[in-house]
Amino acid sequence: MTHSPLLTPYALGRLQLPNRIVMAPMTRLRAAEDGTPLPVVADHYAQRASAGLVVTEGIWPSSRGQAGWRMPGLETADHVRGWRAVTDAVHDAGGRIVAQLMHGGRHGHPLARIDGDVPAGPSAVPVPGNVHIRGGGKAPAPLPRTMTVDDVEQAVRDHVHAARNAVAAGFDAVELHGANSYLIHQFLADNTNLRDDRYGRGSVRDRIRFPLEVVSAVADAVGADRTALRLSPGNPQEGMVERNPGPVYRALVEEVDRLGLAYLHLIDDDHYPALAELRPLWHGTLIANVGENRDATTKEGGEAVLREGLADLVSYGRAYIANPDLPERFALGAPLNEIDAAHLYGHGARGYTDYPTLVPQEPARPTEPVGVGSR
Repeated sequence: MTHSPLLTPYALGRLQLPNRIVMAPMTRLRAAEDGTPLPVVADHYAQRASAGLVVTEGIWPSSRGQAGWRMPGLETADHVRGWRAVTDAVHDAGGRIVAQLMHGGRHGHPLARIDGDVPAGPSAVPVPGNVHIRGGGKAPAPLPRTMTVDDVEQAVRDHVHAARNAVAAGFDAVELHGANSYLIHQFLADNTNLRDDRYGRGSVRDRIRFPLEVVSAVADAVGADRTALRLSPGNPQEGMVERNPGPVYRALVEEVDRLGLAYLHLIDDDHYPALAELRPLWHGTLIANVGENRDATTKEGGEAVLREGLADLVSYGRAYIANPDLPERFALGAPLNEIDAAHLYGHGARGYTDYPTLVPQEPARPTEPVGVGSR
């Protein structure tokens, strides 16, 4: 056994975490066509319940925010029932699980959305290049519609509705996805927010207005202790441009810090030292992700973050794809499995729940698609 700060317990509000290793959110496309998670999703997350905390893949709060085909939702009664099976499985395995709410904003395509409509973002700025569509192909990204003020206010309500559904489905908390080019990030970035109203106008105060409205509304609806936020200052994924992230994110973090959220999940990036600059402004629990746009985070890399006092917990993405028992492997110094890249995305168990563990687990159940439910 190795002694590691990653393997020490941590009290996250009412949740007692056995270690400081967090499973990062990762899109895997194992939902039915209506957005209900397939049965194999419960197996997948239950296998990884030894993490201190599990954060789900991005879940759309309403069909208006659906970023891709076969991504899961939390809008309907069928969605709630599907996710209840997941949270029950994780809790039965001794774990703790958070739902990440991910509104796609400008992301998506009429051929990859249940409603078949054009996505809408803060401004009519398309995602560069081609995007995935139904059936496995690709097509040029559409020109998104500019959200009206009514659309923006509806997006806030959609997040609140989905957060309440998350609590009804048994999740321990919700994480609002303000990172990696999705809607909240689009309001923060220079090139995707060209608005001239109170949600833009080039000022820091207006640029952070929508993120603050979403976070505050969700915290009021389900409790600040059940609400968290993920940010990726300076992340250039999907053509995002933030020339000077510092003033925007310092102002946002200072405001959010007053709300008493469950945690802040920060992605550190070579374009902006988010942990070093924003950690002093945050007085609650901070989860660090240091592998985005870099090599996958190692055990030693996570330990360094904790020892330097940059975060309280560390999230791992790629390592969790192939290693359901990651904390046990870190504890024993065991080698890690390799990712089955050919089956990273898909609708079945292969490349999802079939990775070997140090102690054999029960085999995953077959994945029969569920029917499209009412919306």
